[in-house]
Amino acid sequence: WYARKPDKAVNASRSKLTVDGNAVYAAYFEGHMGYRNDNTSGVAKGDEAETIYMVTSGRHFNSKCCFDYGNAETDVRDDGKGTMEALYWGNSAGGLFPKHQGTGNGPWVMADLENGLWGGNETVNPSNNPVDADFVTAMLKGEPGRYTLKGGAAGGPSGKLHTLFQGERPPHYNPMRKQGAIIMGIGGDNSNGGVGTFLEGALTAGVADDATDDAVHADIVAAGYGL
Repeated sequence: WYARKPDKAVNASRSKLTVDGNAVYAAYFEGHMGYRNDNTSGVAKGDEAETIYMVTSGRHFNSKCCFDYGNAETDVRDDGKGTMEALYWGNSAGGLFPKHQGTGNGPWVMADLENGLWGGNETVNPSNNPVDADFVTAMLKGEPGRYTLKGGAAGGPSGKLHTLFQGERPPHYNPMRKQGAIIMGIGGDNSNGGVGTFLEGALTAGVADDATDDAVHADIVAAGYGL
């Protein structure tokens, strides 16, 4: 599940669904698949602030490393703690990583900060509950010294966007050393054992306020995933 060579591309017709009654196709990652851009501009670096969101399938995930979307190393290597900041969706809760995920058996919205998947801070986070939904909005907001995780149901009746964690970064992740590559479906070092479905997302400089987060989520719900 660890690759130094290019990953396979997804099958563009593998995952057909509807959004507001219209047929669309998601990026369906089945393992050993992934995308990255190591030459970007305008992406947060070092300890700069950023906001990331994605919509993913709540039913397609696994415990392997790592179904991520976000900011990663530009050299396709593990450059140590704090050298990436990406959204993770899945139920990895051990193995290579200490147990600092959410409650229950997952899946969870977590942050991949390199050499650790974090659902909060140093221990299991009792506020990070699994999101049980067909489609999930996941958000990660990183700023100097702290970060925030949010999640909520993205399809069907309007669901609330919940704050799953908001607080200090784990030890040894402050300050961050982000490098500014963009990854999808893989870890920062190209670990490609994760599976998942990417429906939409964005990565922006700066930290969005709560009203903006809620507005983005409301627009996602209004789009009618699966309807």
